[in-house]
Amino acid sequence: MDKHTLSEQDISTKFIIPALQQAGWDIQRQVREQVTFTKGRVIVRGNLHTRGNGRRADIVLYHQPHQPIAVIEVKKATLAVGAGMQQALDYAESLQVPFVFSTNGCGFLFHDRSGTGAPTDTLETALALDAFPDPDTLWRRWCLWRGLDAEQQARALAPYHDDGSGRAPRYYQLNAINRTLEAVARGQHRLLLVMATGTGKTYTAFQIIWRLWKSGQKRRILFLADRNILVDQTRTNDFKPFGAAMTKITGGKIDKSYEVYLSLYQAVAGADEASDLYRQFSPEFFDLVVIDECHRGSAAEDSAWRRILDYFGSATHIGLTATPKETHDISSLGYFGEPVYSYSLKQGIADGFLAPYKVVRFDLDRDLQGWRPPKGMRDQRGEVIEDRIYNLKDMDRSLVLEARTLLVARKLTEFLNATDPMQKTIVFCSDIDHAERMRQALVNLNPEQVRRNRKYVMRITGDDVEGKAELDNFIDPESDWPVIATTSKLMTTGVDAQTCKLIVLDQHIQSMTEFKQIIGRGTRINEDHGKFWFTIMDFKKATELFADPAFDGEPVQVYTPGDGESPVPPDAVEAEAQNGDDTDHPPSDQEALPGGDFMTTDGGDAPNGGKRVKYVVSGSAVSVSVVSERVQYYGPDGKLITESLRDYTRSCVHRQFASLDDFLRRWNGADQKKAVIDELAAQGVIWEALQEELTARGRPALDPFDLVCHIAFDRPPLTRRERADSVRKRDLFAKYEGTARQVLEALLDKYADAGIEPIEDRRILTLDPFSRFGAPVELMQALGGKGGFERAVRELEAQLYA
Repeated sequence: MDKHTLSEQDISTKFIIPALQQAGWDIQRQVREQVTFTKGRVIVRGNLHTRGNGRRADIVLYHQPHQPIAVIEVKKATLAVGAGMQQALDYAESLQVPFVFSTNGCGFLFHDRSGTGAPTDTLETALALDAFPDPDTLWRRWCLWRGLDAEQQARALAPYHDDGSGRAPRYYQLNAINRTLEAVARGQHRLLLVMATGTGKTYTAFQIIWRLWKSGQKRRILFLADRNILVDQTRTNDFKPFGAAMTKITGGKIDKSYEVYLSLYQAVAGADEASDLYRQFSPEFFDLVVIDECHRGSAAEDSAWRRILDYFGSATHIGLTATPKETHDISSLGYFGEPVYSYSLKQGIADGFLAPYKVVRFDLDRDLQGWRPPKGMRDQRGEVIEDRIYNLKDMDRSLVLEARTLLVARKLTEFLNATDPMQKTIVFCSDIDHAERMRQALVNLNPEQVRRNRKYVMRITGDDVEGKAELDNFIDPESDWPVIATTSKLMTTGVDAQTCKLIVLDQHIQSMTEFKQIIGRGTRINEDHGKFWFTIMDFKKATELFADPAFDGEPVQVYTPGDGESPVPPDAVEAEAQNGDDTDHPPSDQEALPGGDFMTTDGGDAPNGGKRVKYVVSGSAVSVSVVSERVQYYGPDGKLITESLRDYTRSCVHRQFASLDDFLRRWNGADQKKAVIDELAAQGVIWEALQEELTARGRPALDPFDLVCHIAFDRPPLTRRERADSVRKRDLFAKYEGTARQVLEALLDKYADAGIEPIEDRRILTLDPFSRFGAPVELMQALGGKGGFERAVRELEAQLYA
């Protein structure tokens, strides 16, 4: 057998697996081949999508199930032994394993990231095929790398929960769970996990708690949250395996016979120490306290959260959040320490576990230019409107322009009608009053939908019993109604809206914490219901926060406010959930007035220190219009594309192809042009947006080939119709007769109408007009079978791009 003729899989099967067996590795329990650990980034293409390739390691070695310690990348024997090393190092970094191997079947190149070898060892070492390290050797070095002694090793290896369904933690969840168990085993008492919304924080927490509980390391556990829906979802879903050992604290006398307790912190913390329900437990009762959404209070030294944590100070505290909060007064990192593991929104989108998004930004004239009332002008209630300039920050807080509310509702309705009127939509408003006005405007603009079902538009805020009752239906993927939810703060967190495809921001957001939480309402993917990406409509410049380095970077230790700003940024739940009943409340510097209005209590900027009301101006008194509308896309680097689409496309193409000749060689050499189109899409080229831009300028649709040549290399383009007509003039089909010629002429027509990709798919033969010529099998035979069809298509493509 000539090793140099074998495929990578043959090399793995015939040489690498036997070498591992010889070294003592248990093939059934410790070795996995072809381990795909990401889904592949979702690439949005107009209203369609594709997926990039998932990342797949050739071989992963485990000490025990869910405990990876090494990666092996296998290459053909015709390549150097280290040809796969850079790829393997990339995988090892994500999987957080220290031992990395590259092989071509003739030997191994070993890269030791642990630094646990002998002082004379080099970072990379060549090994013979029969000199692969045995499991005990790598495990001992792994424990040295993690700083675990023999006793700590046993605690860190507590078994996972397995329900027999085949569900296993994703790679980043494994990282989070394993790093947490190791930290607890080493005696760390305060731990922080930072994981983007939609990445399974609660399931991760369940596995951590289960492993600590089942192994006897932690006997009694308290899980704290600040929303009823968070506690109830946790109890009925991820925590269900705890069964009879679990209870929810609801008030009154507490039954101390359970082992796992779930609670709203508001349910156990009273207004003062005398009414603190948690004091029914002894301070040493709990071994472990897990705090969900810990950024919302536990990090503040004077909060009710901290009273609870301080009381149970002997327990291990684990904080979970997508958005750690850092100010001079509040510090998640200051309390919990640096995160034991972080997994960001950017990583989740790149891996294909979270949905990418595009942003549609509207600039309104009154927001940008401001509005000053005529002297003595009164609002709808007869109040004299304070004489000053009102701008974006005032809209819907101290000034209501009914025309503005109607314009936002109209733009939203136009978008839904142009895409899908039944896509789940959340409209984030400034307060409850604004949410109600928006609901009314949307009802009046969508009469047909509301007649079909009165729940097409619902206000879901904490003060409305009927609206809150529809929250479960809104987040249920199987429920069609409600479609549009207008809200203020109730739905910013804890709402698992898997099928939400549209988020509308008509709320002035300054808190990065709150912004991340709101964006997180759309980031979940639900493949069964066709949810792979979502759209953000922004009417109040909230998406400018995307440009903030803090949006998706590692959390910084201290946030320094600007001149004149409060040291405490607006809290993510400042307007509700203050009393444990999920009720919307006005911001902390305001109090409610009859009718849902708010006034400042500190005099603020009102004249003579007086109180300033919210003025309501009718639509007939002041007009509002759109100054500009802009669509921005999520780029492969995790940032919104802000340059022109043409410039952005040019840079994407040049990253892949240095010259026009490079592109032509790749295009002409590809068996299917779709492969090149997908490669460029993976680089970030947004084909449909380019076509839309051309169409908007009155230009006809172009082939991807011409788009690249024209935009990236400044060549004059031909339309698809012009290319098709050129082929006909050359009489390419003269050598074909009958059905074969009919098929090729129809393929050319299809190309002119729909582009190159459809004609490369044999399934096109099942469609009209081909179905009129005969069955697909007969059409194939007319062209000489499957191979003849493919040759004919390649010949047609060669002529199209000659």
